[in-house]
Amino acid sequence: MKKVVIESVAMNGGVGDHSYANNSSLQRSGFEAAKSLIHEAIMEKLDIKHLCNGKSFRITDLGCSAGPNTFIAVESIVEAIEQKHHSEGLKLPLPEFHVYFNDQLSNDFNTLFNSLPLERRYFAAGVPGSFHTRLFPEKSIDLVCSLSALQWLSKVPEDVVNMGRIHYSNAPSEVMEAYKGQFSKDMERFFDARAKEVVHGGLMVLSFPCIRDGQPYSRFLVGVFFSLLGSALMDMVKMGKVDQTKVDSFNMPFYAASPKEVEALVERNGHFTIERMETQNFPILQGEGAIQVYSKHNRACAEGLIRQHFGHDDEIVDELFDLFSNKLSEYFSILEESSMNFVFVLLKRKQD
Repeated sequence: MKKVVIESVAMNGGVGDHSYANNSSLQRSGFEAAKSLIHEAIMEKLDIKHLCNGKSFRITDLGCSAGPNTFIAVESIVEAIEQKHHSEGLKLPLPEFHVYFNDQLSNDFNTLFNSLPLERRYFAAGVPGSFHTRLFPEKSIDLVCSLSALQWLSKVPEDVVNMGRIHYSNAPSEVMEAYKGQFSKDMERFFDARAKEVVHGGLMVLSFPCIRDGQPYSRFLVGVFFSLLGSALMDMVKMGKVDQTKVDSFNMPFYAASPKEVEALVERNGHFTIERMETQNFPILQGEGAIQVYSKHNRACAEGLIRQHFGHDDEIVDELFDLFSNKLSEYFSILEESSMNFVFVLLKRKQD
């Protein structure tokens, strides 16, 4: 079989029925859960006298996508910094806030900037490119924010053999280990790049889906989603709509690390101290309305990858997600018994 390397693709752009902008309330729930932690982190750990002694304060949101969530996060960060500045009674004026919105080259930056808040308190700029590489000059960023993004791998591990499945959920252990290895490589590159870009004393606020230590992946909510989506693809193989080899060479570039894995990667990098780390429960939706929400959210996130690999036939994509919705309904009791957590990590850049 020809080796196929699947790289991450941006979320669905635009403002249509299947867009990320209109189907990202689940990610917003993750941010809302972390909002108070972010505020506390800034109030307790931001060295305002050191970082706000110039004319500007530079913030970046890595993996901002094209929806409204990034603006909610940035506004909360700016508000907390202003409150911290006021509480310290500094005589220096508030700095001007520069915010850099980052995502992949294929991200819909047009939709993003068309929806910029008119009354924003910051200057905005877009920075396209992978956050697994350098994006900014050395020592130029004061605060990094990345919410619901680091779970996406730069690519699927190249040597994965995962017949009839599209993820490591319910897969042989060597498949999961390959995913874990790719996540480690990606995070090493991420931390190395940020170590060069973040000023001494600068903060990184990270929040993304995680798995509890010892939790079976078969009961991890996103793992269940991908198992059902893979099952829908296999149904289309049986109907002659999709080629078996295409399914066998397709895997979702998504990995949910455990807090222990994240802690070990930070310590291995050595350029940041862990100021705070904790996990938060993600609310599992109940009732019939949850099926439509889950289906649309998965389509907003996965459609680009599916079209890239299987082709751009609208009929095939529509049928796939119709089958997926039916499976969500059929196995909804498993979804209700599943769980998902977010890990919140606050890091501070060490002195070189």
